Order: sequence, then C-alpha cells, then structure tokens
Amino acid sequence: MSAEPESLETTIGCTFREKGLLRRALTHKSHAHERSAAGEDGLEDNEQLEFLGDAILGFLVSELLVERHPSLAEGRLSKLKAHLVSAAHLHRVAERLEIGRHLLLGRGEDRSGGRAKKGLLADALEALIAAIYLDSGLESVRRFVLREVVDFEGADIALADNISALQEVAHSRGLPHPRYVVLSEQGPAHARTFIVEVRLGEEWASQAEACSKKSAGQKAAQLLLEKLAAKRA
Repeated sequence: MSAEPESLETTIGCTFREKGLLRRALTHKSHAHERSAAGEDGLEDNEQLEFLGDAILGFLVSELLVERHPSLAEGRLSKLKAHLVSAAHLHRVAERLEIGRHLLLGRGEDRSGGRAKKGLLADALEALIAAIYLDSGLESVRRFVLREVVDFEGADIALADNISALQEVAHSRGLPHPRYVVLSEQGPAHARTFIVEVRLGEEWASQAEACSKKSAGQKAAQLLLEKLAAKRA
C-alpha cells in the first residue's frame, strides 16, 4: 500500500497548489488501467509528464553545467550531463526521496516489486519534475533539480571530472601537477567541514569549503579552472 502522494511534499520541499498534478506524477499506468477497468473514468497516468520532465531535466542540467563549468569542452560537458540524467543516477535520487513509497501502482505491479524498480522510479522522478514545473514554474523546478539532482552526493562523476579537467588544463599549459592540501577541519563529527586548497606552482591557487574532502577539492578545482579560463580570455 502506498503512502499518500501529498505526504511527499515535505520531503521534496515543494507544496503543490494543484494536488492533482502531484498525484498524476506518481500514478503508474498499471494503477490507471486498473481503476479504468473498475469503471473509474478520467484517471491519468504519468507517462506524458515523464516525457515533459525528461526534456525539462535535460535543459536545466545543461544550463547548470555550462554555468558551473565555463571552461569545460563540449565532450566533457556531455559526459557529465549523460551521468546526471541517466536512469541509474535518477534511481538513486528517487530512492533517497523515497518516491517508491508514494507511487500509485496496480496490484500486480506492486506485488512484483514495482516500488523498487530502477526504470519505474527514474520515470516517476522525471514526471515529478514536470509536475513541479507546471504547478510552480521554471524557477521552482530549477531549484529542485539543482538541490536534488545536480548537488546530490551521488553525483560522484562531477567530483572526479573537475579534478581530471584541471589536471588536463595544467598539462596542456605546461603547468605543474595540481597539489591538494587539507588546510583545516572544523565542526563536530556529524557536521564536519573541510577547507581544501589546490595549487599549481607558485602562481595559481584556490581554496574551497565543503562537508567532505572530496567535495571541497572538487570546488577548489572548479574555482581554479575558472581563474585559468578568465586569464586566458
């Protein structure tokens, strides 16, 4: 049995004006067909919302990546985007948001483990993105995608990619190999923050703070990439 769709609003940080949009985003075709067979007309599934959400997600991820990584080549941006919109990544995001608990499924789909199926959860997340867009507009869905999809800790490829990109840029310009140093660790064990510095020789350096050494290193690498790009311009 599913939790009420509306109870998902607190988890995702979005309150819907049109509750029917949220319910539709979480309605699998198996549930809609079952209800229709029982004589309930007009119940819509989430397939069209999934189609729209896929397009919205692709646009917003592209926009955010270009904004954050102005020095990256198209091929590397495409690699990052492919990861962030992949079913595997969206499945992890959907699991963290516990979308499966709220899905409206047919009895057969529910019994066969539909609440944990990778493709079904990824599709529901895309439908949810479309529902947020239709209910609250582009800025609201942009914040959701940034918070839950792009900045989600599961987006590990983005962390590695900035570091790799900085190494490639340094090599192409004849600069020394990047060196990363943890400058400080602060806060209690459950809420620790780290400041990491990356340095290229004596001239180039950047620092960044984050809740993990890896994230801080990634942010520092990103800042240094932006400095290098500005200098070249």
